Amino acid sequence: MVARLYTFPPLGRVSQLKGEIISFSVVLDPADHDAEKPWEVCLWHSSGEQPWEETLLAPASRPDSPTFLSLGDLSPKHIFYSATLPVLSSLRFTFKYRSSPTQPWTWARDELGVGDGLVIMSTAGQRPQSDDLSDIIQGLNPELKVKSIASQAPRTQLWTIEAAVAPADNDASTYTDVELGIPWGGFLRYFALVRHSAAWLGPRHGRTNFSLDKDALLCSFLSPEGKHLVLLGISNINNVVTLIRSSNHSSVLIHLRNDENTSSVGTLLAAVGDDCESAIAAVMYHARTLVLSNARWSLPQEPSIYSNDFKPEWMQEWYDGLGYCTWNALGQRLTEDKLLNAVECLKENKINISSLIIDDNWQDVDYDGPDSNLYSWRRFEADPKAFPNGLQHTIHQIRDKLPRLEHVAVWHALLGYWGGISPHGDIAKQYQTVQVRREGWKVNGPMTVIANADVGRFYDDFYRFLVTCGIDGVKTDAQFMLDTWASPEPRRELTNTYLDAWTTASLRHFSGRTTSCMSQVPQILFRQQLSQNRPTIPVRNSDDYFPDVPESHPWHIWANAHNTLFTQHLNVLPDWDMFQTSHTNAGYHAAARCVSGGPIYITDEPGRHDIGLINQITGLATRGKTTILRPSVVGKTIDVYTGYDEDALLKVGCYHGKAATGTPILGVFNTRLGILTEIIPLDSLPGIMPSTRYILRSHNSGRLSTVMDSESQTARLGVTLEVGGYDIFTAYPVTQFDSETNGTISAASLGLIDKMTGAAAIIANHFEFLSTGRVISATRLKALGTLGLYISDLPHMLIERDFMVTIQGVPVPRHTVTVDQRDGHVLAVDIQRAWAEMNLFSGWSNEVEVKVYFDGEHC
Repeated sequence: MVARLYTFPPLGRVSQLKGEIISFSVVLDPADHDAEKPWEVCLWHSSGEQPWEETLLAPASRPDSPTFLSLGDLSPKHIFYSATLPVLSSLRFTFKYRSSPTQPWTWARDELGVGDGLVIMSTAGQRPQSDDLSDIIQGLNPELKVKSIASQAPRTQLWTIEAAVAPADNDASTYTDVELGIPWGGFLRYFALVRHSAAWLGPRHGRTNFSLDKDALLCSFLSPEGKHLVLLGISNINNVVTLIRSSNHSSVLIHLRNDENTSSVGTLLAAVGDDCESAIAAVMYHARTLVLSNARWSLPQEPSIYSNDFKPEWMQEWYDGLGYCTWNALGQRLTEDKLLNAVECLKENKINISSLIIDDNWQDVDYDGPDSNLYSWRRFEADPKAFPNGLQHTIHQIRDKLPRLEHVAVWHALLGYWGGISPHGDIAKQYQTVQVRREGWKVNGPMTVIANADVGRFYDDFYRFLVTCGIDGVKTDAQFMLDTWASPEPRRELTNTYLDAWTTASLRHFSGRTTSCMSQVPQILFRQQLSQNRPTIPVRNSDDYFPDVPESHPWHIWANAHNTLFTQHLNVLPDWDMFQTSHTNAGYHAAARCVSGGPIYITDEPGRHDIGLINQITGLATRGKTTILRPSVVGKTIDVYTGYDEDALLKVGCYHGKAATGTPILGVFNTRLGILTEIIPLDSLPGIMPSTRYILRSHNSGRLSTVMDSESQTARLGVTLEVGGYDIFTAYPVTQFDSETNGTISAASLGLIDKMTGAAAIIANHFEFLSTGRVISATRLKALGTLGLYISDLPHMLIERDFMVTIQGVPVPRHTVTVDQRDGHVLAVDIQRAWAEMNLFSGWSNEVEVKVYFDGEHC
């Protein structure tokens, strides 16, 4: 007997559900030759401490079964079952199944190698925990100073925990580990964000044994009762770094590093909530309060930040257009000829980028050493061999070739270059320098950097030079180098000086058009990225995109989706890095960038482009700019406690539009080495509202679900993905009308259906049902493409008889309005073609308004 079994709630994982009744959905996928047999499926379960018992599942009808949009009707062998159980506490369960009543049972754990599932009920509505943290953390260390404080996040509790640390000893920082205790006295699952490397954060997961391979910044622990305890280490206040470690007996250790020459304290925040995200919000809100209350953390006043010719600009001009980066595209040893050739290829292929990032290898460095980690920077001007006519000449050439190009940025390391400043170059002659010792990176030993007194002048002069060359932005990389300094003196005297001087200079010269990279170290996260008294900037959210490392692709998306649980609370736009559109995994990465809510920029080798894919991730605005369709709420994992080594799909949820009336979006990715199928409840998508009806649409297949009630426990989506597979599902709120002739008609505006996140093109939309029986759909969009309109009665309607469509109030050509071939309930309006054929002009606006009139009383 060969069969696969897919269930919701899933086996092998912990599910936290609302209500007192659980509705089980089961999909049995037998081999072709067994599909017609009289299969039976039995639920084996135990509630709380009760004995195990069994429930035979009843076959489920199609309307009450998960909807498979990607597969459609191509899998008739799927057999559906369902059951409902009342649950007052936790429920442990598994399944057994057989091909007929005369055959022996097969247990899921034996055949499929998957453990029992566990359901715990949501704690929303229950009384808060005790204010005594020792009731939550078993064996709470009495030497810690613990204080209960008011939380800014609803239905959460918050504490500060302080641990003493001795002063630094001359040229050595002081380290200490202080035991905290065991969360909940035992927990079901934990999630942590650790220092994955010197520059980057990364996720870790575990079950009942707390064991970390690296120091963590944030941890969350799920209790058997369904509560979530989140711990966050606060760093750089009083020059103390506070992180989290695990002991050899599963307790939490507070790991402290003191760079101050006096005794100090490290601060850990603890929050308890009904869900992990609320508890994370509680610690992050208070962390921001602590940052702002520290007197040494204020930026200079505005008059010293902005120059006299400062001009306010919309930030969307910086990161809402398609970008191009030279790094993977052109490799090392960058030259003017390579750069101009790449620009010419973009022009020939009609790829209209809005911003260009000239990455590493343009600078004049000394090449002293075996690799770039030892190279140091000599002067502001570009490498004279690679750019013989100077940087300004190159930029002018680029702008001549691409007149629509809005922004050009260049790369540089925070300290100048990977190896700092060349002691023999022009820069060292113009600015005071000091030597610092670095350790814990690829290269240990001394490096030369700009001295404290001249850091501000150095950045101001360098950025003024860039502006004269036609540069209006920077990507500032290798910021973590500040944390590789071994001695406590430069760490406490220079770290904040560099961070503040860079922020001030970038605001003064580039109005915040900067990208921060390799900056996920505690001091920078809390000093530079948490405060909201400066513009939001893109910040790289994980380690690099490595096109030539196959195993890196799923991890890259996985890490970004989990890191955003933390970085969504910073004053940054999470940047999931560049990618190549002609790569084998191009669609995989493109979908991830679209649901990330961050910037999108490509790094294609010259002439190697997938124009069709680029068109799916961008849209042409009415004034000619290529814009990305960025959801208004950034994307992040919706399964906090599911580990990378588990056979589960990665689900990245984001949202676009206003609260309650916007559009939930879910990107789904297979990060495993085999085909995966999963059942996903509708209400797990972010922003799903109760008492609201939705339709779900698959981007890959173009198919739509039937109308789903968000409060129905049978409103579930089935997803099957091949290795490296992906899809994007969008849930559209449905408007319903009661017509006299045709009964209830459901309708929804789908945005641009030829785009991955086409719902993000919608600025506003509404329906109006007139007394005459006519319906008006009005949609305002930020880009051109194919507008989709779902109408439940469309298969019974005629375009010529029942519809009229206008753009900017002008009727469109008939051939631009069709029924979508992938789903007969979708009216497709080719706005881009109509706009061009009608020679329309948007005037001062950058929006397009499409109105669709149809007859709700059609015969």
